[in-house]
Amino acid sequence: MIKEETTMKETIDLLGKILTNILTALYEPFGFSLLLSFLAMFFYLYAYEPTEAGKGWKSAIVTWYQKFKESVFFRKMFLLVFVTSMILFRTLLNRNLWLNPLSNVMGGWGIWETVNGEQKLTTECIENVIMMVPFTSMVIWTFQEKVGSSWKKILWYSGKIAFIFSISIEVLQLFLRIGTFQLSDLFYNTVGGMIGGLMYYGITKEKKRL
Repeated sequence: MIKEETTMKETIDLLGKILTNILTALYEPFGFSLLLSFLAMFFYLYAYEPTEAGKGWKSAIVTWYQKFKESVFFRKMFLLVFVTSMILFRTLLNRNLWLNPLSNVMGGWGIWETVNGEQKLTTECIENVIMMVPFTSMVIWTFQEKVGSSWKKILWYSGKIAFIFSISIEVLQLFLRIGTFQLSDLFYNTVGGMIGGLMYYGITKEKKRL
């Protein structure tokens, strides 16, 4: 009985640490990503609405608000830029330099890693899955006309998008020496992307029933 209670307590503590690490990973880039998304959509306005957006900053803000309010595509693009910037902040913009980016190519598969002979909890594998779920969902949602409504096409496109995006990040980490190139990142990111695609398909199918 005592052993079962101890095991239950250890499990709850472990889940608490995992949840804390994941929420921290999501919280850290939130403000930066929100500001970057806001500014990025100003560039979008200057590219596609130069007449209205180019009449001073007050007119630009009004145009931005009206566009956000009236255009579904503009809102989709804003959310897509927001999610993308959160991923880039986590994977590229807020990373330390590594002397040897190829030092742990086969690592990162589990939630425990050995540091100086001690077991240390790491949630990178879970984070790699989670961060790709909203990304592929947003990409498929934004460009749904090109993807189609078949679950097979959605699964294929979401997996392909996640893999290409992930390999691009890993190659940049390798050449810029910011982080380590790991095959586990590619795998978990692709899995997360496919889960995001299936979630999008499930939500849209459920909406059609209502």
